[in-house]
Amino acid sequence: MSVLRFVPIKRVKITLINITDGAALPPRFLYKKDAFEKTIIISMKKGNTVFFKNAPRISGYAAICGSKEKVGVIGGYADITLDDDMYAESTFEKAECKMLTNAISLAIEKSGFKERDIDVLISGDLLNQIISASFSARDYDFPFVGVYSACSTMSESMMLAAMMVNAGYVKRAVAATGSHFASAERQYRYPLEQGTTRPPQSQWTVTGAGGCVISDAKEGVKITSATMGRVCDLGVTDVNNMGAAMAPAAADTIMRHFMDTDTSPDDYDMILTGDLGALGSRIVKDLTWEKGFDISDRHVDCGEIIYKVIEDEFQGGSGAGCSAVVLNSYVLSKMNSGLYKRILFAATGALLSTVSSGQGESIPCISHAVELEY
Repeated sequence: MSVLRFVPIKRVKITLINITDGAALPPRFLYKKDAFEKTIIISMKKGNTVFFKNAPRISGYAAICGSKEKVGVIGGYADITLDDDMYAESTFEKAECKMLTNAISLAIEKSGFKERDIDVLISGDLLNQIISASFSARDYDFPFVGVYSACSTMSESMMLAAMMVNAGYVKRAVAATGSHFASAERQYRYPLEQGTTRPPQSQWTVTGAGGCVISDAKEGVKITSATMGRVCDLGVTDVNNMGAAMAPAAADTIMRHFMDTDTSPDDYDMILTGDLGALGSRIVKDLTWEKGFDISDRHVDCGEIIYKVIEDEFQGGSGAGCSAVVLNSYVLSKMNSGLYKRILFAATGALLSTVSSGQGESIPCISHAVELEY
């Protein structure tokens, strides 16, 4: 095995890997070969980025979308498309929970595993006390780790699942999330019956859910690294302008990923953000360009492509279900077909509440990124 590079790092934990095991080391690890023919891993973390030497795989994935969403690009790729957004339930919240439950079950089924094979579910949503995820979890016997990262919950849950699988703590984990236009709208903005006029900078919360099984299998799309996001707040207070609020967080995480991994935008087939919408997408491109990273030829936003380009959706889609549905239908289908080989997925979330907005607080935002390779 040839020496690739050695970068001395202070206060690091040394791990010895026997190279006779035949396992190829992922790129961008800091390592060298010692006199005893063993490979010394100098670091599995650089900056905000964690590298997964065991490269957890996405063994199965599934997505469910609403009646409005199925008209767009994902309609032909989602596993279930709804004609009625109530999903035969009595409330919108129950419909959201049902979508998430069915997405989880379908992802497990498509992975070839049984429910008894799953070690943990990592999930969250936009509703108070993450009730959709919590109520979905009560239908299963495996452990549940509830997380909240607003609309970046999909990438955060994938990152945490990959960390657990890579470390050997679990063999199979489910990462999932979802949202519903009606339940989110009346919690965060106005009663639906009021018929409030939507401003042009607003987005439409996606009705849908998606999930994937991340395992120690040897086949499927690999998760090779993940960049943990920092909370960014540039003072935006308009609860209808999520794209402007979240774009700085997305730019910060994407650029830190490039620096931590020694990569550039040209190394990726796609740089996929979660739900910045049309306005936020323009802002994130400007912010990264100002720092020397031109992502314009590689950037795609889930919120910008999920709907047809018509006036009713204004800036496009948003919500935790936005990136979950697009990733777990169209994107992963195209990766498994070989169209895309390497994608940086950076979902974005606005960490606001009705209380904080009512008190005049600005909107802190976050973006976590996972690197996918096929």
